[in-house]
Amino acid sequence: MEPITGVIITLNEERHIVACIESMKQVCSSIIVVDSCSGDRTRELAEKAGAKVVVQEYLGDGPQKNVGPDLSETPWVLSLDADERLTPEMVAEIKALNLADSPVPAYGFPRKNYIGSRWIRHSGWYPDVCVRLYDHRKVRWKDVRMHSFVETRDFRVLKGNIIHYSYRGIGELFRKADSYSNAIAKNMYQRGKRAGAMSPFLHGLSALLKHYVIKGGFLDGVDGMTVSISSAINSYLKYAKLLEFQRDPEILNKEDFSKVW
Repeated sequence: MEPITGVIITLNEERHIVACIESMKQVCSSIIVVDSCSGDRTRELAEKAGAKVVVQEYLGDGPQKNVGPDLSETPWVLSLDADERLTPEMVAEIKALNLADSPVPAYGFPRKNYIGSRWIRHSGWYPDVCVRLYDHRKVRWKDVRMHSFVETRDFRVLKGNIIHYSYRGIGELFRKADSYSNAIAKNMYQRGKRAGAMSPFLHGLSALLKHYVIKGGFLDGVDGMTVSISSAINSYLKYAKLLEFQRDPEILNKEDFSKVW
């Protein structure tokens, strides 16, 4: 099996980091944790679990995820978030790959997203394919500060899954809506995007219909409705906040746009 370097970016992930490292050890010969100045025991626990820890003040999603691969001694890199895990099926598939003679520079994984212990099967949350195993000499994470991805269309999707413990419960799902929407609104404002008076309502309604009807959220019962409403609230808030930046100079001047994320 071709050696693989595992890379994890972290910020206050003491709850997840050891389990993530142990999961990656099944297929990785070495693991690099790029930590964004955590205030908890993340770095200590990562080192005890056998990872190399690099401290890097957060650069934004894409730049931060490229730090580890640049330090890798192997061509192939497996990138996971601290709250993600490999399933046994995915481990077996990765071990069976001939990466030394791979026909593609990257592999995508279907991702099973959870709220608590509940797998959300529809609502746009599955299969949620993410490219996570790649030859960093050929492809890299896109140099954007939010919602980055490995820049390639030339990848093969494996059959196994990775597990994503997205939220501990519904409360966390909704609590994060404020910080997420604020970061996205600031990013949009910096890029010159502007909202109209009806934008919050129209985007919120569109998100609700998209996730509940088009993407089959209704098939997930109460959880599907919850996820759809959460998506609608996120969409509504980011445009409402963007509109607020445009209309209220006092609010705009209070925001620190040097820290968008």
